Amino acid sequence: MMQRNRLRAAGLLAVAVVAGGLTAACGDDSGSDQVSVSLITKNSTNPFFVTMQDGAKQAAAAEGVKLTIAAGKADGDEAGQVQAIEDAIARGDKGILITPNGPGVNPAIKKARDAGLYVIALDTPPDPANTVDITFATDNFKAGELIGKWTATSLAGKPATIAMLDLFNDKIVSVDYNRDQGFLTGMGIDAKDRKRNGDEAKTGSYAGGGTYSIVCNEPTNGAEDGGRTAMERCLTKNPAVNVVYTINEPAAVGAQKALQAAGAKDVLVVSVDGGCDGVKQVKDGLINATSQQYPTKMAELGVKAIKQIATGGEKPKVTGGLDFFDTGVALVTDKPAAGTESIDSTEGAKRCWGKS
Repeated sequence: MMQRNRLRAAGLLAVAVVAGGLTAACGDDSGSDQVSVSLITKNSTNPFFVTMQDGAKQAAAAEGVKLTIAAGKADGDEAGQVQAIEDAIARGDKGILITPNGPGVNPAIKKARDAGLYVIALDTPPDPANTVDITFATDNFKAGELIGKWTATSLAGKPATIAMLDLFNDKIVSVDYNRDQGFLTGMGIDAKDRKRNGDEAKTGSYAGGGTYSIVCNEPTNGAEDGGRTAMERCLTKNPAVNVVYTINEPAAVGAQKALQAAGAKDVLVVSVDGGCDGVKQVKDGLINATSQQYPTKMAELGVKAIKQIATGGEKPKVTGGLDFFDTGVALVTDKPAAGTESIDSTEGAKRCWGKS
């Protein structure tokens, strides 16, 4: 009797184990059908990347995609992004959306692609562009060119004493040199090597016949405190700065604080981003003109593209004449310049970081 009870108990246990195993397998099978995507931004503090993350979340919910969000600790943190890529590979994600922090992430991106993940860069094309499968981004050179053309026209031949507030001075990133070199080109200044900041002639003439002098090329790390420190350094070199190019709007805010503290007046400050706060700064006169990007659109298109590819659909294609998919850009200013198409701050507020 005792032997029969032991055998019966063992049999019930075996059934329970098998049933448990089948339940787990069913759960795994249902989960494996869901497309999983990682979004890896430069950081999680810049409003631009926070907006991008929110756009990806909304798109993932709409598309039934499992989304994992990761980021570097700060702009330029390549190691943090490399770890996030490794994690995506280990999870078996179908694809990665990434705003690369620099060339140091390129080998990890290659590893992900070799493992079968489809990798899309957002906002910042890597160098070389074919490091990823495709990039969804603003035409950053055009964004810089728009604010450069606006500046040259607005100066109306007055001498330009220019401060260039860039992203880095210790690494080469496409978004950095494209915006910088685009601005100079828009100003009518020979940028020389378009992939190198700071090699242009420091003095000369800009479009329209005015003279210029470039006081500085200072890094800001795309942050407000970096913008303020960079501007302070430039003012130390020449307090007569009357044109300030900034890599993005947080840097522009920092620059304005330094200018105000120094009592500087009649300074044209131009930037790139077009965020809702940045558009308000245009309206308030703190930023004179900015080129508006659409990070929500980048994220939405990226999530949809990976879902489409993972379910047997076609791969996205680049915009004609470019090596990336152009998500659009618009110049926002309340002081339009002849010959440069723009929208005002009211329209900019309607569009800010949403749909182009």
